[in-house]
Parts: sequence; structure tokens; C-alpha cells
Amino acid sequence: MCGIAGIIRRGNPGNIGEEMTSMLQSLKHRGPDSTGFAVYGVPEENQFVMRFKVAEQEDLNSGFDIHQQIKDRRAIVDSRLEEMGAEIISQDTVTEYAFRYTFRKEGDLRRLADYIEDVEGAEILSLGSALELVKDLGDAGVVSGQYNLGKFNGTHAIGHTRMATESDVDIRSAHPYWAYPFNDVAVVHNGQLTNYWNWRRTLEHRGHRFMSNCDSELIAVYLADKMDSGVELETAMKDSLDELDGVFTYVVATSDRLGMAKDLMAAKPMVLYESEDFVALASEEVAIRSIFPHEIDTFDPYEGEVRVWQL
Repeated sequence: MCGIAGIIRRGNPGNIGEEMTSMLQSLKHRGPDSTGFAVYGVPEENQFVMRFKVAEQEDLNSGFDIHQQIKDRRAIVDSRLEEMGAEIISQDTVTEYAFRYTFRKEGDLRRLADYIEDVEGAEILSLGSALELVKDLGDAGVVSGQYNLGKFNGTHAIGHTRMATESDVDIRSAHPYWAYPFNDVAVVHNGQLTNYWNWRRTLEHRGHRFMSNCDSELIAVYLADKMDSGVELETAMKDSLDELDGVFTYVVATSDRLGMAKDLMAAKPMVLYESEDFVALASEEVAIRSIFPHEIDTFDPYEGEVRVWQL
């Protein structure tokens, strides 16, 4: 079933970590397996933020060796960053297996990302100037508390509560997905794609990487492929309505935009609220009302609709 949500502050930045936590906690009945956040802070000049992991939560129960392996894998990541000329500003251990680094780096980040993900067990969850992507097992309150998102100040965010149906219950299969290798682009999705494998083979032949067997990741890779060819985000989203088969609603965020797309059958729900200062959207109205307790007017987008809002 799953639940998705998004919010963009078109006025001043605020505590979007707390707001998205509240929205996703209101949707936890739609997805008890995992929760994910893509939150956008105010970027620092010439500075990148990288969220990555070197193991899965379930690996911690596999024995003593995994703890040493995690230390060894992180040490290799550190050495490879240095080798690629990254100037590390900060290194934060969030959980035993998940880390947050900030650094400066000139030139294309794709080679750096590929080199880091070549380390056994390593996966970059997000890399960008503003985006920080966090996902783990548990409901929104658990994950937000574990990753200290309740005090995250920023401009916009998207999130997801997941009910696993066709892929594993692990961090790798949880949403959001980073649209690798594009800085600051993330996607959440509710629905099912019926031409997943055809598109996956096509995109893999074009050199794109997949980190899971979750059909939702395909949307992020699909949009990345379109943008890699010079297609604007909104155009790529409109193309997806014709080229991706199934029933789906998805939300995408970039460094300065929030967008949603709803398939031609409109089988997956979406509710919107829009004012001069805020846009909020979610699978159920209860999520929006969790952060706007006063009386508001909401509406449902039409079938086959694409909308994009900018800061």
C-alpha cells in the first residue's frame, strides 16, 4: 500500500525534519516495514553532503566479524575520498553502519561515487549540495529519532512509509531513491510498474546502476537517464506517464523544486494543499492536517497529471 508525502516551503526555511516526521508518522499504517526521508537543507558554497552506508541493519546480528568489516569498509571509503582529491570537512557516525560526510571536491562527482560504491557493502544513499537522504527499518518516529531529523532545518522534503510487497525488507529496498548520479534528485513512489524488467535491462545497457530489485528505484534511474540526455525534469515526468506501465503516483524533489506525477488510471491516491508559502501533498489528508491543524482546503490531482513547484 505504502504512503508518500512531500512539502516545500516557498517562504522561509523551517524545521522540515519535524514536519516530515509528523506527516510520515500519520501514514505509518500504510507502511510498517521501513521509513525514508529526503530532506533539503540550505546549501553551503562549494560543499557537498554524502550519506552512505556500508552494511544493512540486519547484518549486525550476523556475528562479531561484521563490526570489524564495517570499520574496514569505512577506512577504505576514507582512503578513496582522499585519493580522489576530496577535502573532508566533517565525518559523522549516525549509526554503526550509516555515515554522513561533508567535503569539497572539484570536477565530476560520478567517478568518485563509482569508486566509493566499488567498496564491498558500500552504497551512497545521496550526494548533493542540499539533499540528505535517510532511510531505515521502523516507523517515522523511530527513524527520525535514530538519525536526529527532528531538528533538521531546510526548504523542502519528501518521504515514504513502505509496505514490502515484491522485494526485501531492508534499507536497500526502502525509499526514497537518489537519482544517481544527479546531485540533489530523489524520488518516492506508491504503486507498481508492470514493465519494470524491460526498462531495467534497457537502462542497464545504457550504463545506469541499480542497487535493489525494487520497481520504485526504476523511476529514479529513468528520470536520471532522461536528464542525462538533456531532457528537463518536468518533460521527463510527462514522458514517464506514457512510457512506464502500471498504476503509480510518485513525488520527485530537486535542489529547488518539488514535483508529482499521477498515472493515467489515477488508482493511487494523492491529496494536495497549496498556499502562497507552502505546498504539501500526501497519500492521505490526515498527513497534511498533522502539520496544518487549522482549517485548510485540499484537493485531488487529476489522472495523468504532472505538477512542479519551485522555491
